[in-house]
Amino acid sequence: MQYFVVMIDYGRRGREAVVDPEITRREVISRIVSGEYQNVSFIHEIAENSVEDVTEAILAEAALPQIPPEDIDLQAKRLDHARDLRKHERA
Repeated sequence: MQYFVVMIDYGRRGREAVVDPEITRREVISRIVSGEYQNVSFIHEIAENSVEDVTEAILAEAALPQIPPEDIDLQAKRLDHARDLRKHERA
């Protein structure tokens, strides 16, 4: 039998271990990407009688793609910021 243990840290409210034998690796990644699992402390994969820490590997798979700096439109970002400043000055 293989399953995953996802430990979620809620800060002062404590921690929660999500253990569901039906959940697959792909589903864990999907839940991280969707934001359902946030503030993940660790992810352990339990297979037969062994435990493996797969936190880094799964978080890397779930990471959003990196946008190269040359593809970012800095002028649009600056204009958006200026518009927001004007909007808040009127309020």
